[in-house]
Amino acid sequence: MAEWSAMIRRKGDRIGFVPTMGALHQGHLELVSQAMEECGKVVCSIFVNPLQFNDLKDLERYPRQLEKDRELLAGIGCHALFIPKDSQLFLGLVPREHNMGGLELLWEGASRPGHFQGVVNVVERLFHYVRPDRAYFGEKDRQQLSVIRHVAREERWPEMIVPCRTRRAPDGLALSSRNSLLSVEQRKQATVLHRALRAAASVAFAHSLKATSEVALMILGTEPGIRLDHFGIVDPVSLKPLESWEGTDRAVALIAAYAGEIRLIDNLTLDR
Repeated sequence: MAEWSAMIRRKGDRIGFVPTMGALHQGHLELVSQAMEECGKVVCSIFVNPLQFNDLKDLERYPRQLEKDRELLAGIGCHALFIPKDSQLFLGLVPREHNMGGLELLWEGASRPGHFQGVVNVVERLFHYVRPDRAYFGEKDRQQLSVIRHVAREERWPEMIVPCRTRRAPDGLALSSRNSLLSVEQRKQATVLHRALRAAASVAFAHSLKATSEVALMILGTEPGIRLDHFGIVDPVSLKPLESWEGTDRAVALIAAYAGEIRLIDNLTLDR
């Protein structure tokens, strides 16, 4: 992979990179399409990263559809697909404890200890092989995006981290590979996450922070099949919980919840 990247760079082409864990959906394809608009050549990787799972059952049931993924990427003209094996990617790897500025302790980090260290160690390794100029990450995983951008600045990675908007189904559910694991009933119930976020957005800044959170939690309570992990309204950079609206014109509402055993996340930007 590194040799291919070096050859492309010698030709003067910019390399775009979309790292994924497979089970691709339209959201992934939009990342690839954006990369293709902005770069001469684009690589998509598929690697189900064991380092970011702290639940082995979750790792085992993560959806895999390699042949379909190949077809989807070929259909939109992606230039290269990188599918490393564990033995290849982890050869000589000694996992590092990256400075994440405390971002790894909040929200997803509190619920999934070690998750973000696992993510960043593998992203860094993928960058080592692909050597991209620009790497594309979806805003659905807002905290992951924040962590990677922080580490990229701290470590002075040469890659530009490019955020991409969340892609949603017509009913508002954020597209996710995990959605394929939901039953028909769970899929219907899961739309409450976006409805709760939209409810918060509809009253944000006009009402108190507490009242805004209560509106969202009230909506969530209408679906007893959904079990809340966390909900918060946070600073868009530090992701620390806001105590009031004073001094800010933008915030982010974050949510994580379970539909059965399937964990779902979503977020929405709140503007004054």
